[in-house]
Amino acid sequence: MNAVIKTEHLEHVYEAGMPFEKHALYDVNLEIERGDFLALIGHTGSGKSTLIQHFNALMRPTNGKIYIDGIDITGDKVNLRKIRHMVGLVFQYPEHQLFEETVEKDIAFGPRNMGFDEEQIKQRVRDAMSLVGLSDEIREKSPFELSGGQKRRVAIAGVLAMKPSVLILDEPTAGLDPAGRDDILGAIVELHKKSGDMTVIFVSHSMEDVAKIAKHVIVMNRGRVAFSGTVAEVFSHGKELSEMGLSVPQVTSLFDRLRGMGAEVPDDIYTVKQAVDFLTKRIGGVRNV
Repeated sequence: MNAVIKTEHLEHVYEAGMPFEKHALYDVNLEIERGDFLALIGHTGSGKSTLIQHFNALMRPTNGKIYIDGIDITGDKVNLRKIRHMVGLVFQYPEHQLFEETVEKDIAFGPRNMGFDEEQIKQRVRDAMSLVGLSDEIREKSPFELSGGQKRRVAIAGVLAMKPSVLILDEPTAGLDPAGRDDILGAIVELHKKSGDMTVIFVSHSMEDVAKIAKHVIVMNRGRVAFSGTVAEVFSHGKELSEMGLSVPQVTSLFDRLRGMGAEVPDDIYTVKQAVDFLTKRIGGVRNV
């Protein structure tokens, strides 16, 4: 496996040795492959937010090792600035961090701080806008004039302009209406396709979103990795996920109920599209009899 992120026995304790000490991560061992499209799920307090902040060195582990592209970022002499350029982290509601007077200036902020000249900065802005599907027409507009979905694309473009190897998105559809959710999810899928070997990790509470776009899933529970694997492998543990306060997609639950009633339906339906495809074939087969 060509791992871009690897953790070995990673642990994190908040306020270690203090009265309110809290163990947030226990013995986390992960390998995330370069170019993967990975969903990270877990109930509130499961450790997923703490974990992703370790990936770009915003937090330091209490014990264990983290390797980014083979670099041990827990070492004393590591260049943390370089690591944060390699691993771009987009927090929830990133549009709240927009502050410049134009879209172009906001996206250019990161590359400018990296020391690139003006021509290089302009090229990075154009490339980042293209990757997230933003029209060049809005380059000189104020970001505050844009829709919620467009603002979020601008914020993501600002991270992409630094050309990270890994892009982490924390609840990228939070607070958006259904149209805005679909817009951002579509943009993330297209971004992954266009970017070549960039690894995308997104945190989500929506099992429907995870089933629709992720290639692999990691489930966090009480600071530990409970499950990891393909969408099908992880969602096959429906009972265990439910006991953790999670759930499989609603369409999966529907097909489970149909199967319990004696219907001959597959046990690997996780998206509405899969359900429609199956039912279309079944109905078509009936008509052809």
